[in-house]
Amino acid sequence: MPAEILDTTPRRALVTGAAGGLGREVAIQLAARGCAVAIADINAEGAAETARLVREKGAEAETIVGDFTREGAPEAAVEKVVARWGGIDILVNNAGYGVIEPFLDATYKSWTRTLALNVTALAMACKAAGRVMRDQRSGRIINITSPGSRMALPDYTAYTASKAGVDSITRAAAVALAPYGVLVNSLAPGMMDTEMQRSTEADLARANGRNDLQAFLDERTRRIPLGRRAEISEVAEAVIWLCLDSPKYMTAERLNMSGGLDKD
Repeated sequence: MPAEILDTTPRRALVTGAAGGLGREVAIQLAARGCAVAIADINAEGAAETARLVREKGAEAETIVGDFTREGAPEAAVEKVVARWGGIDILVNNAGYGVIEPFLDATYKSWTRTLALNVTALAMACKAAGRVMRDQRSGRIINITSPGSRMALPDYTAYTASKAGVDSITRAAAVALAPYGVLVNSLAPGMMDTEMQRSTEADLARANGRNDLQAFLDERTRRIPLGRRAEISEVAEAVIWLCLDSPKYMTAERLNMSGGLDKD
């Protein structure tokens, strides 16, 4: 029998919100697996640093700096990846925004900004990448959702509602792209030590009149069945699994990575 021919072509990935936190770690781990990685973020300095770390792994990097809430920005990012590498194999929609705000004091501005980035921009990125992947007859899209999408959180409603939207988009995109061999799944991380998590919990403590931030954080950590917060690197490992290793029959699924906090 002839020897099996292995496909050694680097996978071409776009990671949004990759200037720091989970997005940066996903980009670095993709690079370590031999992927070419485009780093999209509004933070130019952070995106450049992530690109440097990607190149340290011996991978190609492309930085895409811009505001994904602007009309056409998600599509332009996908077009830039295709122009650089001839296609796109992986999209990780990680960019997100959230603000602590009591429901009865909610503002139009916060709701508009949250939904614009977490829902509309994500949907447009899925559409743009999905069209390329449809023509390729291959590709994987991973959307970062949240356990909060299935919780009643009156101080964080815009964010949790937006993540419920992410769950809905994931299922719809998965069904739309299934005939073309494109997989669309989501990952719901638990509490991680990211900048967004830290600022959100500090705001949440203030909104609840809690002056001892560490005591407040400890109480929240005790709610997690595993008794600890997630390491950014281990959540990224789960994203990488969905990007590269999960079975080709797995689509329209939500993978919980919350230490047991989200039990469904």
